Amino acid sequence: MKQARLGVIGGMGPQATNTFYQFVIDRTQARTDQEHLSMLIFSDSQIPDRTQAILGTPQQREEVFQRLLADARLLEHAGCTVLAVPCNTSHFFLDQVQAQISIPILHMIRETAKLLASQGKRRPGILATDGTIRSALYQKEFIALGMTPRIPSAPVQRQVMSLIYDDVKAGKAGDPEKFAAVHQDLEEQGCDCAVLACTELSVFAAQHHLPPFYVDAMAVLAERAVQACHKPLRTIYSK
Repeated sequence: MKQARLGVIGGMGPQATNTFYQFVIDRTQARTDQEHLSMLIFSDSQIPDRTQAILGTPQQREEVFQRLLADARLLEHAGCTVLAVPCNTSHFFLDQVQAQISIPILHMIRETAKLLASQGKRRPGILATDGTIRSALYQKEFIALGMTPRIPSAPVQRQVMSLIYDDVKAGKAGDPEKFAAVHQDLEEQGCDCAVLACTELSVFAAQHHLPPFYVDAMAVLAERAVQACHKPLRTIYSK
């Protein structure tokens, strides 16, 4: 049997990729180096902005797709047996990439939707980039599983984008006041949970204590990556 090897298409952004790697380490039941996953992480920080591409021209979208496909093929040819992409917005392109390669790509959005459905959640809020929100990546998956998703109001969505781009992507600590406004909006909309559906928000959550109300999609991806590589999850993360 071929040794499992996780390939990671990262760099979207670099800090989120770093946090994802830590998530994988934290979630692996391991006492020695050899009990951890074998991984190849390609931090391709030159991939064009995914939100700009989704909301832009067909040429911009094609550029991002071709870059992701080239990265996936690079990792496939390097012997990876499964791929993870710790960037929610990039999932707009991943079904198209999957059709062109022979190894599976773990789908962070679908795995998160299945988890929430299994927990009986009905009204999940979605905290994400404009590209993820407007392309309805999460909304489609939630609706297909019988849930009624909620998105932030327009002024609050601007706060979400500021937290992602002006704070975390710019290398700053996330502003808790911005997040507090977001949380209030979700509560007023009657959400019974909310998904951190941008990996920069995963970075924010790693820096600030958030209540169990929030489900971190990148943490879900890390758990599925451990399982896909046939390693045991640490007991506290086992479902």
